[in-house]
Amino acid sequence: MPTQLKYDTSLGNNKDLALIVAPDQVNQLTELQPEEQQYVQQQVQQEAKLISLNRYSHRLYILLSPDAKTEALKNEALRQAGHSLLKQLKTDKVESITLLDKTGTDASLYIAEGLCLSNYQFQKHKTKDAKPSPLQTITIADENLSGQEVQELANVLEAVYTVRDLVNEPHSHQTATQLSEQFEELGRQAGFKTEVLDLIRIQSLKMGGLAAVNQGSEEPATFSIMEWKPENAKNTKPYILVGKGVVYDTGGLSLKPTPQSMDYMKSDMAGSAIVAGVLYAAAKNKLPLHVIGLVPATDNRPGPGAVAPGDIITMHNGLTVEVLNTDAEGRLILADALSFAKKYDPELVLDFATLTGSAMRAVGKEGLVVMGTAGEEVMATLKQAGDNVHERTVEFPLWDEYKKQLESDIADLKNIGGTDAGHITAGKFLEAFTSYPWVHFDIAGTAYLHSEDSYRGKLATGSGVRLIYNYLSTLAR
Repeated sequence: MPTQLKYDTSLGNNKDLALIVAPDQVNQLTELQPEEQQYVQQQVQQEAKLISLNRYSHRLYILLSPDAKTEALKNEALRQAGHSLLKQLKTDKVESITLLDKTGTDASLYIAEGLCLSNYQFQKHKTKDAKPSPLQTITIADENLSGQEVQELANVLEAVYTVRDLVNEPHSHQTATQLSEQFEELGRQAGFKTEVLDLIRIQSLKMGGLAAVNQGSEEPATFSIMEWKPENAKNTKPYILVGKGVVYDTGGLSLKPTPQSMDYMKSDMAGSAIVAGVLYAAAKNKLPLHVIGLVPATDNRPGPGAVAPGDIITMHNGLTVEVLNTDAEGRLILADALSFAKKYDPELVLDFATLTGSAMRAVGKEGLVVMGTAGEEVMATLKQAGDNVHERTVEFPLWDEYKKQLESDIADLKNIGGTDAGHITAGKFLEAFTSYPWVHFDIAGTAYLHSEDSYRGKLATGSGVRLIYNYLSTLAR
């Protein structure tokens, strides 16, 4: 179950409490006894960032508000402080913690965010030796905040938990059909509509990319359409989110090497999970925007009938593609979804995919690679949204020169370029299937981590959800 985040300004006795204070405010804390005051000031002089006081009936924690060059970096430092606080709370076996900000800012929100995201666990399939975190409830008690602000954050964090669960789920429990069923269930919980197209409808729509990738599988492909359309939507044209839903990627006949390549390819549907997570948060928070999510889903197998290198397929928009590498399959299914999006006359289309290893090699786990045709204003607003939640974006070019790498002798396009700039040529391939403002996010480096990274944790991170929700909420103001 997600960690419960709630709002309650009543401070009862014997509650475990964390006070957030500026270093120069410590001597003004009326909550401390004289001996405690002296001890805390000694700790501050020794540059301690977290001070713990055991009152036996309950514990009191002092968190020193960090300093940073920008507001965004300060908020990130607060999230990191939340991560550090969780380690102490686990040691102390604290089940419920109340946060009280003494700095007069909204620092509690960021501490709670770091706490909550750090407290995520995926132990669904453990039958023994499971060690659930003792922390169950985080309460924000700041009178300068509102219950609505806290609930909005709680819903976004629940969406991140949901995305992490989806991505961590192994393929043995998540076929394309099962993934679409989970989207339907999320829609029922949050209030958005979901329509799932089966393989026959996919074929009738001539989605040749999705059908081709699915040819080697024993499980049918699906195409999920999720829609949040409130009556008070501020946009007349929808914002469309497209997510790569490859539930498991062997590479097809262009078989992946192993280890640390095929082994973790259950995470190749992380882009689709982002789409569902953003729809979930938008619907839960009743965001006044019309948002549509499109997810083509399949696994990529080298089974009988699998598409072979050298084959030519016809895409949803009529373009022909020479498939020279069956491990470049994500762009094939995304291309069909991107051309399908045209029917909605969208305001903007954003797509998300664990698309290329070259994007991960370019910026590592520290940022999301973006490129697109939406213009400088959209890119700048997305970058600001990413900075706000510390899911930073790095923009790469889509110069026309890259298109030459995709020229085929026998088809309109080939599905891979040369050895250089592979993440850009993948984006350039997708661009051929768009005719509207569009931004591509390659999340290969951030979606799934093999070692713990602060509040992002280990394994699925939910990267992208907070960024896009922050962006959309800015548009909704």
